[in-house]
Amino acid sequence: MPGKPIHAVVLGGGLAGMLAASVLTEFVDKVTIIERDRFPDGPLERKGTPQGGHTHVLIAGGAHTIEQLLPGTLDTLAAHGAQRIGLPSRFLALASRGWLRRFDEAQFLISCSRALLDWVVRGKVLRDKKITVREGAEAVGLLGYAQRITGAQLRDRDTQAVEHLDADFVIDATGNTSRAPRWLVDLGLPEVTEEKIDPDIFYSTRFYRAPEGARNNFPEINIASDPITSPVLQAGVLLPIEDHRWIVTLVGPRSAKPPVDDEGFARFARDLRHPVIADLIAGAEPLTEPRQYRIPGNRRRRYEQIKSWPTGLVVLGDAACTFNPVYGHGMAIAARCALALQDGLRRHGLDRGGPIVQRAVARQTDLAWTMATSQDLRYPSTIGPRPGRFSGIGQAFLNRLAWAATGRAAVAAAQFDVYTLSASPLRLLTPQVLLGALLGPGRPPLTEPPLTAEEWQVVGSPRG
Repeated sequence: MPGKPIHAVVLGGGLAGMLAASVLTEFVDKVTIIERDRFPDGPLERKGTPQGGHTHVLIAGGAHTIEQLLPGTLDTLAAHGAQRIGLPSRFLALASRGWLRRFDEAQFLISCSRALLDWVVRGKVLRDKKITVREGAEAVGLLGYAQRITGAQLRDRDTQAVEHLDADFVIDATGNTSRAPRWLVDLGLPEVTEEKIDPDIFYSTRFYRAPEGARNNFPEINIASDPITSPVLQAGVLLPIEDHRWIVTLVGPRSAKPPVDDEGFARFARDLRHPVIADLIAGAEPLTEPRQYRIPGNRRRRYEQIKSWPTGLVVLGDAACTFNPVYGHGMAIAARCALALQDGLRRHGLDRGGPIVQRAVARQTDLAWTMATSQDLRYPSTIGPRPGRFSGIGQAFLNRLAWAATGRAAVAAAQFDVYTLSASPLRLLTPQVLLGALLGPGRPPLTEPPLTAEEWQVVGSPRG
C-alpha cells in the first residue's frame, strides 16, 4: 500500500514563497501555498505587496539564483520588456566624491516593475501540478508542539472560518508582518531575539512615460546621499523599466519626507545633490500620482539562535530578515534563501533539514545586513545601536575604495561584485584592489553625470 502523500505548506505567495514552493516540489508530493490576497491575472500590483509600486531591482546574485531555480526566467522577463542595466556601463551613480565613470560592464541588475517580476515567477512556479494555491486565506497559527510543527491554522478572510491544515513541512514566507515569533512562544519555544536598525525614512514614487529619445538603453540614474557632507539621508533614483516607462523614487527622512504633490515632488528632486533627475522628469509624461511608503527599516529575527528549533519549519525571506530597500538586496536574498532550502533538504531531508536550513538562511542574510546597516548607521537620525569604536577604520577603508572606484575600473568592478552578492567581501582585499585604493582614482572627479551627447539632449541641458 502506498504511504500517505508528503505535504508541504508555504505561508505567503510573494516572491520568497513562490521560490520556496518550487524548491519543495523536489521533496514532497504536494505543496499548498496559502495567500491572504488574490492574485491578479496579469502583471498588476496587488494589495499584498504594499511596497510593490516602488522601485525594485534584481541584482546579479539574485538573478543568477532565480535562473538556477527557474530556468528561462530572465529570458521571459526580457521578452516582456525588463531591462538589463550594466554596472557601471548603464548605471550613473553620484557617490561622495563625484560621478562614477561608465566603465565596461562588470555586473548587472534587472530592472522592471515588481508586478512583472512576480507575475513571471508565479507563472513558472504554478505550472507545476504538485502546487496548489489557497487564495483569500491567512495563517493565524502553527500546529504541533515545541519539537515539531505539523501544520498551520488558517482563517478564511471572507467567512472568518478557521480550519487546521496538516503538513509535513511548513515555510513561513509571510513577509515583514510575520507573526511567527508569537506563534512559537505559544508552542512553548523561547522568544526570538530581534535586531532592528531603522533609518526612519520614506519613499515617494512616480511612474513616467520615457521621452521618445530615451526609450532604448537609457541609463539608470542614482543620486546617493552623502553622509560625509550631510547628516540627512536624501536620495533619488530614476530607473528604466518595461513599456518605455521610468520609475522614479525619492527618499527622505521623517523630518523631510519626499512630497506626494506635483510641485513638491519636482522640487525635492531638484534639491538633491544634482538636478539631473529633476531635469529629466520635467520633460517626461507623468503616468501616476506620487505615492508614499514608510520604509520599515532593517530588522533581523535571530531564529537560528533558538537551540531547540522545531523540526518541520523554516522562516525565510522578509519574515526572517528585512533590509532597507534603498540598497536593493531583498529579492536577491529571498532567492538565495530558497537555494539554501534546496541545498539543506538535499543534504539532510525533511526530518532533519529544518534547523539546518534555518541556520543557512541566517548566513545568507549576513552580508546584505552588514552592508545596509553599516551605511544607515552613518546617519545620526538612524534608530539603533551604534557600531563599535573600531568600525571607523573599516568605514574609512570603504570610503577610500569608493573614491578610487570613480576613476579605476578594477576597483569599481570589485565593489559591484560584492554589492550584487556575486563575490564575498574578500574580493575587496585582492592586491589589485588594494593598490587601486592606495593610489586613488588617478583622475579628477566628474562633477556632471557621464551622459552621452544623445542622452544630454533628453535632459534638455547644455551641460556635458
